[in-house]
Amino acid sequence: MMNDTAIPNPNQVFPIRGIESLTYVRPTLTRPNIEVGEFTYFSDKDFERHVTHHYDFNGDKLIIGKFCQIAAGVEFVMNGANHQMNAASTYPFYIFEGWGQSVPPQSEIPLKGDTVVGNDVWIGQNAVILPGVHIGDGAIIALNSVVTHDVEPYTIVGGNPAKVIRRRFDDEFISLMLRLRWWDKDIEEIKRLIPILTCSDLAWVKKEIKNHVG
Repeated sequence: MMNDTAIPNPNQVFPIRGIESLTYVRPTLTRPNIEVGEFTYFSDKDFERHVTHHYDFNGDKLIIGKFCQIAAGVEFVMNGANHQMNAASTYPFYIFEGWGQSVPPQSEIPLKGDTVVGNDVWIGQNAVILPGVHIGDGAIIALNSVVTHDVEPYTIVGGNPAKVIRRRFDDEFISLMLRLRWWDKDIEEIKRLIPILTCSDLAWVKKEIKNHVG
């Protein structure tokens, strides 16, 4: 039975008692160039192992918001996967010992910038997020998708490369959700909002959110 008096702890690695196949990401982080908000979870262990080609000399960050749901097998491919393409060879000699090549200036490498995921984003199993992609709040990424371009808030995308399937809500509803920003509220207020956030009667939900945002 659920304990209604329990207080969610964002610093708890395993948030479901007796289950160690799902982790809150933030308390597991060791790399300073990865930032993850509270209550974002990963349906596996060792999240950082799924952030690949993330080299300090590129200076890029992976930034993920709060309350995101990241399924098993999801991979974040960072800028270190990009090779110099304006030279005779694409081989990255500078990465390996013994070749004596300095790291090329960033202007010579096709860097895409930080990878940014908003809040309350659901990323399906085995999806791949490529460097520099920005995913908006409330978006859904279908399983096995390869996300090569930015995703608008509250939009569902899927495929390889991922394309828009549909928007989750109408313009007014999306605007209200982005104004509500429920993920930034304190735990007690979020608890009070749960009946609204989990209701499928969207007409009623829209009315209630209007009351909350004024």
